[in-house]
Amino acid sequence: MLGVLRRPSQPMHEVEPKPPFWQTKPLSAMTDEEWESLCDGCARCCLHKLEDEDTGEVHYTDVACRLLDLARCRCRAYAERTRLVPDCVSLRDAAPDAFRWLPATCAYRLLAEGRPLEWWHPLVSGDPRTVHEAGISIRGRVVSERDVDPDGAEERIVEWPKTGGAAPARKKGA
Repeated sequence: MLGVLRRPSQPMHEVEPKPPFWQTKPLSAMTDEEWESLCDGCARCCLHKLEDEDTGEVHYTDVACRLLDLARCRCRAYAERTRLVPDCVSLRDAAPDAFRWLPATCAYRLLAEGRPLEWWHPLVSGDPRTVHEAGISIRGRVVSERDVDPDGAEERIVEWPKTGGAAPARKKGA
């Protein structure tokens, strides 16, 4: 007669899970698919920025690129963006020090600085909605450049995109 088999309380050898690619690969060694998956969909990089000519400090505005779908927080013409918007920057081949103007929450900047991804990043959470639920994305916080006077950019400077904190809600009519 056979007895009941029991699972040992401690396996003889545990297999360590393989760490995710962003913890083991430098940005320069990532495949295009890995690189693109680092984008959390916050769209803070798609906001118009002003640079102080004297100090080099970058100031974000609450004005988004005309190609940005404000609800989806995604570019409507991603593959053509640098041709359609000459000021649009492609980071793929940039040196890591070029990421200094990116928000403190940006995965590209975090990894370039040797820091981990945030809990709400879709690669960590497994859910693309967490960037919005955590209040990190620009959703509901900005206006399109098509809807504002370009001469009023300095009046539209905001601080929240530079920080790791959630964005304050935009006032109606702003």
